[in-house]
Amino acid sequence: MPFLGFWEKLPRPFFALAPMADVTDTVFRQVIAQHGRPDVFWTEFVACDGLCSEGRSALIRDLQYTEGERPIVAQIFGANPDTFYETARLVVELGFDGVDINMGCPDKSVMKQGAGASLMKTPELAQSIIRATQAGVRDSNRMIPVSVKTRAGYLKDKLDEWLPKILETEPALITLHARTKKEMSTTPAHWDWVARAVEMARGSGTLIVGNGDVKDLADARMKATQTGANGIMLGRAVFGNPWLFNRDGFVPSLEDKLRAMVEHTEFFEQKWGNTKNFQMMKKHYQAYVNGFDGAKALRVQLMDCETAGEVRAIAENFLKDRE
Repeated sequence: MPFLGFWEKLPRPFFALAPMADVTDTVFRQVIAQHGRPDVFWTEFVACDGLCSEGRSALIRDLQYTEGERPIVAQIFGANPDTFYETARLVVELGFDGVDINMGCPDKSVMKQGAGASLMKTPELAQSIIRATQAGVRDSNRMIPVSVKTRAGYLKDKLDEWLPKILETEPALITLHARTKKEMSTTPAHWDWVARAVEMARGSGTLIVGNGDVKDLADARMKATQTGANGIMLGRAVFGNPWLFNRDGFVPSLEDKLRAMVEHTEFFEQKWGNTKNFQMMKKHYQAYVNGFDGAKALRVQLMDCETAGEVRAIAENFLKDRE
């Protein structure tokens, strides 16, 4: 039976924040935790090959986290079982609660390495990678659960062939993004596929998490009920809405949103300084600032900002003018 670790103690269904590259860093996760935390956080995905090379010092910043973000799972990707073994040992050493293998990313640069969604085309290699990661954990000084995030197939639905291959390796958990690689995120998620995955995993001990087009917690609870999934992962819905996982029914005002945006920016600047490009914050401004009179003009101003101080001044002036 799979080793579940902390997963065993979570409520059912549990709700998770999806790993998103250049989005869900420790700064963003801490902003989320302040306003309404999920039951579990994931890191951005990090390359095993890079972590096992001289480039480790640059990449390891993507594995930074705080105690307030627990339980937290490190997501990793690659195509070499040997570097998965070494990375699993590093993840344990860094104190993570779990390690997750990305087998669903459709990014061309990732797939060119034979990683991410490409692993659905090489199931034997995928199994070797999972087993190497499990071995790396076993050979460390502390057991943590190993999980997999994937899709239903590469060009078309191959769930009936693909999922059993993963289940054979006894992972703690499988997150199913209910689309194929070919569909990217352009077609509606197939939640009946999640229900199928739940049936296929029944009796195995492996937990199933559904992912794709989840709008909010109410929608997540409904999808968990309909599919029988143990948990639901939410991703894009969190943009501009750090209250997404808030269980108290809090509805943020425009002022709440702009103040959260300013705090997010200031925290980003304090944490990363010149080590991360300030332009990365601009995608968040597009999400925080929409759906109200004057939003477009405000976004235009924010897109020209280069410092957190400028963002604060523009936001405060906007709110003052509205008064």
